Amino acid sequence: MQIFYTPDINGIEYVFSEEESKHAIRVLRLEINNVINLVDGKGTMMEAVITDAHPKRCKVLVTNVIKDYEKRPYHLHIAMSPLKNPDRYEWFLEKATEIGVDEITPLLSHHTEKKNINMERCNRIVESAMKQSLKAYHPLIHPLTKFEDLIKSNNLTTKLIATCEGERKKINECYNAGTKCLILVGPEGDFSTEEFQLASQFGFTGITLGKSRLRTETAGIVVCNAISILNQ
Repeated sequence: MQIFYTPDINGIEYVFSEEESKHAIRVLRLEINNVINLVDGKGTMMEAVITDAHPKRCKVLVTNVIKDYEKRPYHLHIAMSPLKNPDRYEWFLEKATEIGVDEITPLLSHHTEKKNINMERCNRIVESAMKQSLKAYHPLIHPLTKFEDLIKSNNLTTKLIATCEGERKKINECYNAGTKCLILVGPEGDFSTEEFQLASQFGFTGITLGKSRLRTETAGIVVCNAISILNQ
């Protein structure tokens, strides 16, 4: 199944950008009447047929539309600190998208070493992972956000913070399937004691991910997978 991301599609006809047209016609060698799939990143999967195989302005006609394609019964928002090695953060973005996540916030906390993030590259990675895993939803990548700002502005009922210290519970003890959930994952060095205390004041519950001390990106994937399994 060839999937193309078309977030700006409006109607049953669509013309690919020059870059996407070249990929479809020159690289994939698609031709007139070939059937492809389009996703808008908002849950719509469309079947389309190529009507003009021009390498600079490939045109397609939508023939079938599926709304809420494989929509998950839950909403997951993971806020995770950027990593000193950007490849690891990008790996997390890719795998979390494949497993299933709705929002991702790069989190600036006390022990965060990398103070910036390439939003354009992050979105490209997520887009590629979305197409690779046959998903119709494009996770929302938020700008880099300060720890204090995020916890003070969120009003979800289920708010969890993964940490290696303090009083903690297992995810299944404080998460109900089918709900909206925000989970914080700290940087190398974990959250500071002050951050954990502040989070607790704003209704966050500390969770443990097991006895092993995990890398940040691994912890993010464990969280993502655990929520997915609890919703099956």
